[in-house]
Amino acid sequence: MTPPGASPEAVARTLARHPRPLGGDTARNVGPAAVSLTGMVLNNAPDAPHHRAIGRKPDWLRARVPGGGGYERLKSIIDEHRLHTVCQEASCPNMGECWGRGTATIMILGDTCTRSCGFCNVKTGRPPVLDTDEPRRVAASLALMGLKHVVITSVNRDELPDGGAAIWAETIERVHEACPGMSVECLVGDFQGDERAIQAVCDARPEILSHNMETVRRMHPAVRPQARYERSLAVLAQFKRNGLVTKTGIMVGIGEHDGEVLELMDDVRAASDADVLTIGQYLQPTRNHLPIDRWVHPDTFAEFRREALARGFRVCESGPLVRSSYHAEEQAERLPSGDR
Repeated sequence: MTPPGASPEAVARTLARHPRPLGGDTARNVGPAAVSLTGMVLNNAPDAPHHRAIGRKPDWLRARVPGGGGYERLKSIIDEHRLHTVCQEASCPNMGECWGRGTATIMILGDTCTRSCGFCNVKTGRPPVLDTDEPRRVAASLALMGLKHVVITSVNRDELPDGGAAIWAETIERVHEACPGMSVECLVGDFQGDERAIQAVCDARPEILSHNMETVRRMHPAVRPQARYERSLAVLAQFKRNGLVTKTGIMVGIGEHDGEVLELMDDVRAASDADVLTIGQYLQPTRNHLPIDRWVHPDTFAEFRREALARGFRVCESGPLVRSSYHAEEQAERLPSGDR
């Protein structure tokens, strides 16, 4: 079928480049439907739109509503210093609890990510000009907060030659100078596998260096289309070669099977001997993100934790509301003091 408005010449050129029919060879064999996908279609028609239902959350997924003195104090510091937090940008369900305790995860390199992961609610697009004053502002704001432990993360900046590694290194160094009693945990991207960029972050010597696997091997093409499973394992391995406390995190309920979670644990330990693992329930931020496949029961999270510890992870935080930085200060305290 010729598309409306297409000339015969244009169609001929397209067919020359793509001789197979659109949709693959299965388009040649149209038989009776085996299943109906009508309820999953996002057709955006104003009169009769179709949406895949997100579904009601189970009772064990209840988060604290943001508010209170601690929350307001932290928010005022973040606003005053024009900082971004992953708590806000990624719609973290634990923001009320964490901010109420005076802890937040600072997000550097702006608020616009160059990648478009199927699970993430951080804004995607072409980032503005690089803010080179950001490391100073982050250090100044953290000095006011008076924390024992801080988590810093960032968007991906694939358009930068070093992926933002220089800003990362300067931020870590400035925070160490401004807050000598504070341990620094950094959650970084994969820097597209650039070992020199990764080494620049390692050389700044954060107390804990983290990179999230996010999901099992089979699910990577759908969940992290611009990342690679093996590349993430290599990033964790480079952290460990530098003698750093190494951490990673995954989400479940996005389509993986329990056995695949255990295989991921084995892959991470074999590649890097990582020290800390976090496992949490995937929560669909909007209807435009990947759907929730299942609600994982707390008993299953408890079993994941037992399996992780049995495989050699020193700390495993596993539960429905767990995120990479959830209770990060407690995780750091549970590590042997010589490791931090």
